[in-house]
Amino acid sequence: MSFFGKLFGKKEKESLDQGLQKTKEGFLSKITKAIAGKSTVDEEVLDNLEDALVSADVGIDTTVQIIERIEQRVAKDKYLNTSELNRLLQQEIEAVLVDAPENNSYNFNTALPAKPFVMLVVGVNGVGKTTTIGKLAYNFKKAGKSVLLGAADTFRAAAVDQLTIWSERVGVPIVKQAMGSDPASVAFDTVQSGLARGVDVIIIDTAGRLHNKAHLMDELGKIRRVVQKLIPQAPHEVMLVLDGSTGQNALEQAKHFTATTDVSALTITKLDGTAKGGVVLAIANQFKIPVKFIGVGEKMEDLLVFDKHEFVDSLFKLG
Repeated sequence: MSFFGKLFGKKEKESLDQGLQKTKEGFLSKITKAIAGKSTVDEEVLDNLEDALVSADVGIDTTVQIIERIEQRVAKDKYLNTSELNRLLQQEIEAVLVDAPENNSYNFNTALPAKPFVMLVVGVNGVGKTTTIGKLAYNFKKAGKSVLLGAADTFRAAAVDQLTIWSERVGVPIVKQAMGSDPASVAFDTVQSGLARGVDVIIIDTAGRLHNKAHLMDELGKIRRVVQKLIPQAPHEVMLVLDGSTGQNALEQAKHFTATTDVSALTITKLDGTAKGGVVLAIANQFKIPVKFIGVGEKMEDLLVFDKHEFVDSLFKLG
């Protein structure tokens, strides 16, 4: 059962349906063609199904896994028809999506696993990282939680400026230092300030450069160590932000970041502008990391808590 449960209201569902429109247009039409006029599931149906999944950027490995599981289930029931196949496909797609561990299941409205709840946000420049932080802050604040932002991406003046604009727009405080300051120092000051203020959520932006893995690992490791001087269990979440519209390139970014730091959750952005929404399945399945949030539009409300059942339901929904 999804931890999001009844909190997934009509408005959120409409945003999700609309946000996945481009993905499901191509995806559903190919699946419909794959099973059109067929009364049983044969080799041709499975081949066509495989093509439909791959073209939606579900990825080869994940597609093969889904098809193999369907083959196993079809083998048990020789008379499986194509309407049942549709239901079966939804179940198997849902099965490849990873659930968040119980001790770290939260959404904007629930109690958080710790106070202050410290999130490090990582990701390359251009994926919507700073915008995601702004949207997270907005939604947590809207749910009655106090939020503090930390501008630890000190290599890019634009990153600090952008985050400052978001802090003003949302109405939450920000901790920042001069351009080129030590990111770990900013992170330390942010957590120290958060403790003094008694805030609920601390969200720290980090450098989006991937110029070399060793440097990135060193920097994130240093941030982690200074934060742990103040809160030994922190950071409670390392959130990797990926641009869903880049398809397989997002998978490559996930490989880099998961190799260099302990990523505990994913946010997939820009799903409203792409037909490659299937990459959500590929990333979650390949890295066994839960998707916590998805971006389906420009508005602050368009960052949704990820619910795998609702996601797959929207993917298969007509209209």
